Amino acid sequence: MEDIRRPAQHRSRGPGRLAGLLMALLVVLGLSGSTALAAPGGTAQQAASTVRVPAPAMAAVAAMQPSWNLGNTLDAIPDETSWGNPKATRELFKTIRAQGFRSVRIPVTWSAHQSTTAPYTVDAAYLGRVKQVVDWAQAENLYVVLNVHHDSWQWISKISTDHDNVLARFNALWTQISATFRGEPRTLLFESVNEPGFDNATAAQKTEFMDELNTSFHKIVRASGGGNKGRLLVLTTQGGTPSQDLMDDLYTTIRALRDSNLAATVHYYSWYPFSVNIAGGTRYDAAARNDADDAFARMHDTFIARGIPVYVGEYGLLGYPDDNHPSRIERGEALKYYEHVGHLARVAGVTTALWDPGAWAYLNRETLKWRDPALFAWIKSSWTTRSGTASFDKVFLAKSGRITAQSLTLNRNGTRFRGLWHGDTELAEGRDYTVFEDRLTLAAPALTRLAGDRDHGVNATLQARFSRGLPWQVDVVSYDTPVLSNATGTAEKFTVPTKYQGDLLATMEATYADGSNAGQTSWTPYQEFNMAFSPDYPNDTIILTTAFLKALRDGEPATLTFHFHSGAKLKYRVTKSGDSVTGTAVKES
Repeated sequence: MEDIRRPAQHRSRGPGRLAGLLMALLVVLGLSGSTALAAPGGTAQQAASTVRVPAPAMAAVAAMQPSWNLGNTLDAIPDETSWGNPKATRELFKTIRAQGFRSVRIPVTWSAHQSTTAPYTVDAAYLGRVKQVVDWAQAENLYVVLNVHHDSWQWISKISTDHDNVLARFNALWTQISATFRGEPRTLLFESVNEPGFDNATAAQKTEFMDELNTSFHKIVRASGGGNKGRLLVLTTQGGTPSQDLMDDLYTTIRALRDSNLAATVHYYSWYPFSVNIAGGTRYDAAARNDADDAFARMHDTFIARGIPVYVGEYGLLGYPDDNHPSRIERGEALKYYEHVGHLARVAGVTTALWDPGAWAYLNRETLKWRDPALFAWIKSSWTTRSGTASFDKVFLAKSGRITAQSLTLNRNGTRFRGLWHGDTELAEGRDYTVFEDRLTLAAPALTRLAGDRDHGVNATLQARFSRGLPWQVDVVSYDTPVLSNATGTAEKFTVPTKYQGDLLATMEATYADGSNAGQTSWTPYQEFNMAFSPDYPNDTIILTTAFLKALRDGEPATLTFHFHSGAKLKYRVTKSGDSVTGTAVKES
């Protein structure tokens, strides 16, 4: 592993005579823009890539699929390790390439390393470190997208009230980045700015500022010469939002620049209620699917159909995964999202970059192993094919009652259903289950056998297999209706004693007697998972967060309705009086 403490530029050494002759030959053959060689001991830049970059921008961006984000690292504030990730290494990029990724987005926040006054100089050591990381990625034959990241909300957002200084600083920043990387191969792309927003500005002003930043970025990079004259440049919408009006604005800017080496970028984090589990968005339902269908269709029609490539610079779910908290999105529903987005990206012809914050999400950057290999398997499978799913990934059997037949709806997604397996044993169609059209019904005798001694929780896991893609897992779960108990606490700490009895919490409603909504989210009675409430399964409680409790009206009881994935609904009443909180289980009549 290379010494990550020394910037690559400090290890620069000129190429040997043989490498020089080889480079000359490559020029003659017309390959010098896509292939770079180095003599032993040469810099990472000289050994940057053996990737041959297609000349058309559309083909080049397509070759970058799939992509991955080095999130919360060089974009962390103030320094690379400030947000819980280790320093990036070349071994990290070797792992990413081996896992099937073809490009990486390297977000960079420059603010802590750039002077806030003219001439807005960027610290040379920091530029060197960024260059080292970029070069390591290219040396592993990855395309790289380099950007200006959290600067967007730290100081660029103030352009409406400090226009000249903000624009001068933005231009100075890109002037220095362009100079540092002008000799890099075409596997390096520049992205103007991440998710820009503009404070205290009208809609018309925001459109003007976005066009001004994108246009100024383009002008500076192209004027810097070298490889920047034909480098692929990535221009964004306001906020990275894929709404039609903002994409139309970006299309107008790109068309006016008359440059064939431009790409558009937007981000996609699903339908907001589902992405964070708020407003009852517990399932990847028709509303969530339609949101994705429409977003990717807009990307295609606005840009791809007009010859402009699209790089979805970030996608994922805003609240999933998160090892620091209980999963706010039910696992099977999350898998449906990743499967669907992978399909839509292929249909639309766009390149997608998974947002990975590292410390608590997908890739463990200490071990270089996926925290959830099965989740990554679904993401990876979506790059090339569809997988079948079902209406849910659990069948709940009430332990207190007689086991009856249970049904699920198959989502074939263009595949053919092949049958059900329990481990290595194939279940018998007609005896253990039946399929009518898309209705899969599990027979009572089979469920009785699978439930065994009917301990609370998962008794067995089935696999619904399809003609291609990954199998869909269905857990057979025995449960009894959860039981809530009375409790007292404070506005800083209050928990609801809960016997889950095999069930799982889906969401919580909170209302007052007058019908208004209770809690910090006033526009919906369904509060946000982990932000207002959170299940604590090991300790048999439901946590009501301090933020939720402090948002309650003093002395006015709020009725909470807890929804569980089995379909059970339980009511609970909480009253805050000063710093004291009391909770009472409500028995339904």
